[in-house]
Formats: sequence, structure tokens, C-alpha cells
Amino acid sequence: MFDYTLLHWTTFFSAALVLNLAPGPDFAFILGQTFRGGRRAGFVAMFGIWTGAMVHVLMAALGLSAILMTSATAFAIVKWVGAAYLLWLGFSALRAKSASFLPDQTEKGPNFKGPSFPAATIFRQGMLTNILNPKVALFFLAFLPQFVVEGEGPISAQLFLHGILIICIAAFIEPPLILMADRLGQTLRRSKRLALWMERSVGAIFIALGLRLALDKR
Repeated sequence: MFDYTLLHWTTFFSAALVLNLAPGPDFAFILGQTFRGGRRAGFVAMFGIWTGAMVHVLMAALGLSAILMTSATAFAIVKWVGAAYLLWLGFSALRAKSASFLPDQTEKGPNFKGPSFPAATIFRQGMLTNILNPKVALFFLAFLPQFVVEGEGPISAQLFLHGILIICIAAFIEPPLILMADRLGQTLRRSKRLALWMERSVGAIFIALGLRLALDKR
């Protein structure tokens, strides 16, 4: 079981590495949260995205993602719900009168470690942003079966293994980028004007992602 050749693993890891390095809506969300709330917010967003990705891996392994590929109605419902959610997040950020992640002056002191942020909210947003993107489901359904090898175990187990490994590869790529983005964000967050600009910039990113999802075709 799972006794793959060296060529199999070389091809898979090369493809997975390229896919993780390619910019996309998930990493745009992670970077936006990092700029807003620092590296802790970035890591929470990252774990939220990974959780959503794991849901898609499970769906692909169980065959549920095939419903999105074969049913135009199901695909449209998930797409429009996801687009509406992203647009709502974007317009909420644009309407903000102050940066939600900017620390209160009274918090500063010897024990102050940086801007506070609603971890549960960021995690939920990251997870839903990923889950409600039908393109992610279709990607896993199209990509993972290419690495299924007859006789190397149940198809569902092979799909799950390769899907989890894609997320594991992201664990080597995204954290360093978050740390780099945090250093830049620290400079930007020192100014309330720039902090508010970042808040609205993240809102614009959400709106752009929502529109992109809404306009996407199969």
C-alpha cells in the first residue's frame, strides 16, 4: 500500500510545490490578515485556510466533490454564496472608520506584545473563504486522481494521502512568507492613517476576490 515509485513522488512534489507557490485567493487572504494584525493573525488565517482545504480533501476522497462537477445548480449555489460572503467581508472593511486591528493606546506597556485581533473570527473567515470556493473543490477533484495508482490501496485513501501532502508542503512555504509580511506590516501599523488604509485595502482585496469568484466559469 502506497508503494509508489521515485518518479511518482518526484512528479507529485514538483507539481504540488509549484501549485503552492502560485499566488491565489487563499494566500491573498493570509497576507491581508498578516498586514492587518501581524504574524499571529496571519498564522490564524493560514490555519483557517488549511482547515477549509482539509474539508475539500475529504470531499474529494469521499467523492462528494463530483457533485459540484456534474451539477450546475450545486456549483452555482456554492459559487454565489462564496462570492456574497467575500463581498460582505470587503464592504464591511471599507466602511470601517478605524482599523479594527490597531491596538488601543492603553494596552501599551511592558507586557504588550502587539496588536490584538479576533482569532476566532479570522479563523472562521479563512475556513469559509476556502470551503465556499467551488474552484478549490474542483481543483482537488481534477488534480489528485492523476496520482492514483492501481493496486496501491483504496482510491479514497490515495486521494486523501496526496491531498494532505499538498497541505503539508504549504507548511514549508507559507510561514516564512507570513513572517516577512509581518515585518513590513509592523512599519505600516505605526501610523493610524496607514493602518486605516490597510484595513480598506484588505476590504478591496475581499471585493476583488468575490467578484473574481462570481465571474468565474467552470
